[in-house]
Amino acid sequence: MTTLPRSDALVLFGVTGDLAHKKIFPALYAMAKRGVLTVPVIGVAFPKWSLARLRTSVTDSIKQSGGIDDQKALDQLLSLFRYVSGDYNDPATFVKIKKTMGTDHNPAHYLAIPPSLFATVIKGLGAADLADHARVIVEKPFGRDLASARELNKVARSIFPEDAIFRIDHFLGKEAIMNILYFRFANSFLEPIWNRNYVASVQITLSENFGVENRGAFYESAGCLRDVIQNHMFQVVALLAMEPPAYRGFGAVHSEKAKVFQAIRPLHPDDLVRGQYAGYRKEANVAKNSDVETFCALRLFIDSWRWEGVPWYLRSGKCLAETAHEVLVELKPPPQRLFADSMPKTGRSNYLRFRLAPLPAIALAARVKRAGKEFIGDQRELYLIEGEQPGEETPYERLLEDAMAGDGALFSREDAVEAAWTVVEPVLKAHNRSLLYKPGSWGPKAADVLIARDGHRWLQPSVSAEEVNSGA
Repeated sequence: MTTLPRSDALVLFGVTGDLAHKKIFPALYAMAKRGVLTVPVIGVAFPKWSLARLRTSVTDSIKQSGGIDDQKALDQLLSLFRYVSGDYNDPATFVKIKKTMGTDHNPAHYLAIPPSLFATVIKGLGAADLADHARVIVEKPFGRDLASARELNKVARSIFPEDAIFRIDHFLGKEAIMNILYFRFANSFLEPIWNRNYVASVQITLSENFGVENRGAFYESAGCLRDVIQNHMFQVVALLAMEPPAYRGFGAVHSEKAKVFQAIRPLHPDDLVRGQYAGYRKEANVAKNSDVETFCALRLFIDSWRWEGVPWYLRSGKCLAETAHEVLVELKPPPQRLFADSMPKTGRSNYLRFRLAPLPAIALAARVKRAGKEFIGDQRELYLIEGEQPGEETPYERLLEDAMAGDGALFSREDAVEAAWTVVEPVLKAHNRSLLYKPGSWGPKAADVLIARDGHRWLQPSVSAEEVNSGA
């Protein structure tokens, strides 16, 4: 494993794009306020912008994202920016970058650009001798199938060592996601029941109540399976299913996550329900006869000692009833029904619920006896943690700082990326057509049938605490 020095410059490819404006500039501002960003930021893009125009764009971004509350920090941030205009296919662009860097020799190259340009820029960095003692930060998606992921890994590894490749998925920088890993291995009471003997099923929902908005062209090239399931949701599966790492180092965590992906049974078309919300084909840059899915529900199995036979259900989609992200780990009922209502026919067994968004919480559902002589009770949720802490780092802020410091804990490794693509590869092309669903619903009815095959049902994040407690 190489030891990377702290980055002495940030080279931001795609500095005039939406990602930089919406996410990266506010993250850099937050870092400047905390005094951890003191190196030059060299923006690179094709438009012939002036430095003044770039600084105006940065200021506008910060105003829109939450306002300017530290003028000194903003002035400091703006003073760090440089700008290089050029074509990524032109070697002269990389010569200008090198000249602009001056004496800085340990840059972090952030590729906030379309995936089709990743290989071009990485090769350009290598040809211009801009990769020595440097690192590259690559935005998802890392490939669009197994073959392209392998090819991109091959190109990246030909220029950078694996420890200098930071495959960024902002989802991994969320506090609630990090808490899954901590909660699992900081508490001893979970381990005896965290296996096939006690867990009946696991379901994960990542829903959004809005459409593709201005991302029609991107969604036509990706779809929900590639955009959300294969990366975001698989990362949550890995954190929930992985074995305890041998030590705290991020290398050990990455190894255990990769083993989970390698143990997931490749998907079959019958394990997948694809949906498309009514009106999607009228969105800008969407084909009139598009079959691209805006909703996915799937069932998967992890062929490991711990999880053999336990079904995992994942679903995600646009224009659903709520914007929410939840995990439900449902436990098996007691082996003997000592009390008549211990497992109501219309209810569910005890469970552990991770609510990741909009308001993070961890809750344990357990049955509690009602007052009186009768042995009748209700299922209640016992909250273990709720709410967000003020001043939390945003995902991009955390990940940018980690990448520049050389900390790869929250980034994806080559073997894990390829193993995750191997799971979905069989259904990327061989699948059933998308089913139409009504905006504001929970997707096609076929998703309910998918989970009902095994005697389970979805927990809708919109269900109130009172409804959950009553077993509705």
